[in-house]
Parts: sequence; C-alpha cells; structure tokens
Amino acid sequence: MLHVGNARSLLLNWIVAQQSGGVMVLRIEDTDAARNRPEWTQGILDAMAWLGCGPDQYEGPLFQSDYAHLHREAIDRLLATGKAYFCECAREDVIARRSQNGGDERLGYDGYCRDRGLGPAESRAVRFRTPDEGVTVVEDVVRGRPAFENALMEDFVIARGDGSPVFLLANVVDDASMGINLVIRAEEHLSNAPKQQLLWEALGKTAPTWAHAPILVNEKRQKLSKRRDRVAIEDFRDEGYLPEAMRNYLMLLGWAPSGNREIVPWSVLVDEFRLQEVSSAAAFFDIKKLRAFNGEYIRALSVEEFAERCRPWLESDQVPWKPDDYDAKVFTQLAALVQTRITLLSEVVSYFDFFFLDHPVHDDAAWQKAMKAGTADLLRDQLAGYETAEWRADELRAVLEEVTARHGQKLSKAQAPLRVAVTGRTVGLPLFESLEVLGRERTLARLRAALERLGG
Repeated sequence: MLHVGNARSLLLNWIVAQQSGGVMVLRIEDTDAARNRPEWTQGILDAMAWLGCGPDQYEGPLFQSDYAHLHREAIDRLLATGKAYFCECAREDVIARRSQNGGDERLGYDGYCRDRGLGPAESRAVRFRTPDEGVTVVEDVVRGRPAFENALMEDFVIARGDGSPVFLLANVVDDASMGINLVIRAEEHLSNAPKQQLLWEALGKTAPTWAHAPILVNEKRQKLSKRRDRVAIEDFRDEGYLPEAMRNYLMLLGWAPSGNREIVPWSVLVDEFRLQEVSSAAAFFDIKKLRAFNGEYIRALSVEEFAERCRPWLESDQVPWKPDDYDAKVFTQLAALVQTRITLLSEVVSYFDFFFLDHPVHDDAAWQKAMKAGTADLLRDQLAGYETAEWRADELRAVLEEVTARHGQKLSKAQAPLRVAVTGRTVGLPLFESLEVLGRERTLARLRAALERLGG
C-alpha cells in the first residue's frame, strides 16, 4: 500500500529532482522480513507508476538488505571508537529501575550499561552514546534550524540483539553510501533527525539537508491513520480518481502556486514549486475537495480521452451486465453527457447499467417516491403516445409534454415515474436522449412492466 502521505513525499522529492537536475533514489527498506513481501513492493511500484512516476523517473528500486555489510561495518566502527556500546537491559529492567528510584517510568533509557564495558553476546543490543552536553541543530528547509538538547536524548539503540541494524542507523549508512544530499520526508520523522545527524557526524560524514513536510490530518485534525482513514493510493485509483488530479491535489497540501490558483498542470507545478515555501502547519487531507478536483479534471478531458479512461470500468468483470451485452457505441453516443455529471470514473457504471441489462434494477426508495396515486394512468398514456411517436429525443419530449398537460401536471413531475420505470432510478442522464438510444421496443417493454407492477 502506498499511503497518501508517502505519495505526497514522493511528489516533493520527484519535483525537486526535476528542478535541480538531480536523481531521486527509491529505496525499499526490507530489513524487517515480517513487514516486507515482494507483492507489497510491486504494489508500491505500481501505485507510483499510476501517479506518473515510472521507473525512468528514479534510480532503483534499491533494497536496504543489500547494504547489510555496510551497516555492520558502521556499527563495528562506532563500537571501536567508543561512540557506541553493548547493552543487555530489557525494557522491563529500565522501567523497574526508574520505578525503584522514584523516577518517571515513561522516560527513556537510563544509561545503565554505558560504562560497564560489556562485550558482544547473544541478545545484547548496541546503543549510541549521545553527547552529555550541547545541542544538535538540524538544518531544515521547511522548519528553519530546530535545536535539540543532547542531554534530553537517550542513548538510542542502533542494532538489535540479533545484530540487525535499526532504521536510524541503516538509513544513515544507506544515504551516505548512495550520496544522498537532500532528504524530504514527513514531519513525523523530525524527532529522528537529530539522532541521525549525530550518527552522520560520528561516522565522519556530512549530514544531508533535511526538509520535513507537514503531516496530513483528517477533518478532526488527527494524523491520518490507515486503520481509521482512507489513505491508500491504490484505493483512490480503483475508485476512479485520475492520477493528474491526485498529483495536483497532493502538491497543494502545505504549498500553493501563484495567482490564487488550485487546478494547475504538473508542468506549472514543476516550474513554480519552491521547497522553502512549504508550510510547517499540518495539512488537511480533504477527500471532498479531492473529489471536486477530480470532477474538474474529468470535465477537462476530451470526449475521446474520457471514453478511454472509462473503459476499464465498463469492461470490468465486476459490472452487473453480461460482457456480451455491452455496446461501446451506446456509451460513445452519451459519453459527453455523463462526463459533465460524474466526479469518479467508477460512477459511469450506474449511469449505463440500464442500457445493458434486460431489466432495470429498481431502487425501492426511488420507486416509492415516483410511483404515486394516479401514476398508472399517466404511464399508460405515455405508453400509448410512444407507440407511434417518431423516435427522436425532441419528439419524445413533445409527447410527454402533451400527456402531462392533459393530466394537469408539470413536466418535471411526469418525468420521474417514466425515468424510474425505464432506468430504475430518479436521477441519471438526460431522459429523452437516453430513451432515443435505448430504443422504442425496450422502452415500451419497461413501461408495460412498470404498469404490471402497479397493477394497471
């Protein structure tokens, strides 16, 4: 799964690489076997490609596990220079000691093994010896120069008891070996930056420039969570969002182009975006606004391109009609009309299902709302008029207007039962154009079926 927050970070890295003539590196952090599978990696690559960032836009994918020997060398060097040490304390031990000494159990490691001179042994972790004094200043393009007091940082683990490196150490070593000089990531990693900067310095390397983009939050101002919120790029893709709409919207989370514009092509974003203009305030991921963006992008497509984009939904094995009953010509005839009405490509199915089904699927609520007392008489007269009418949208409308006038009703009221009888719903494509495409015989058959259901 590609989280929308990770997608936003991807776009920021990608756009800066394009602007600077640099190279964006895609690295898969696969050292935790329980959280990594080939199909998950492929899913990320597919989601990136859907966004427009295919394999020709980055170097990689590179896999963190391939650099395990460098991680080990770095750990050994830090141990040899006294900047790291072995520790045998379990978390429970630290909590117990703090409790016995009247301290706060929520505080971090207490430095118990710092000067015990322990050697390697099974289950002994390796901790980095943080400086006791001074401050670590992080040069951050978005947040300025946040300073962190070293005395408030615990001696953090850089290798687990089985010898495997943790995220902090592995990322530093990988970035150094790959020549990374700019790291753009989410704000949640800001607390890791001073620790990683200390590791860079301890290994005799120059730390990269950092840029911590604002976190994405939901309508309750809570950080987006995959357990609670819709966050998977793949889900938005499968629902019918356009990649260009998603790119545009994500780029506006924490930054704005000139001229009070919002709908902006990618080429303009590449020209105008400035990393230093990104806000540090949390950004609201508003799905309603994203959907409105998507509608704007759908309407901007040519009719031919719109039809092509809809094809995967219309020819899917999930549609309610039989594959052989689908007629692309029917969709082409009405594509321009549905294009102005939908905000998701997946919605085209509900607009066209009644064309390709033997019988419309009636929504019970729509039926009850439209089929009032006296409706049978109205439908019977509509049926009679349509049996001999010239089968064109304007003539079909004229017939209904004449019938409606005889019954003393408004046209809008008379259309509702006709629409429900023929399409199954109270809303949809323009009614008379739909009837023209559906054809006389099928329209009359559905009117007769509605009359039979009404007992008339």
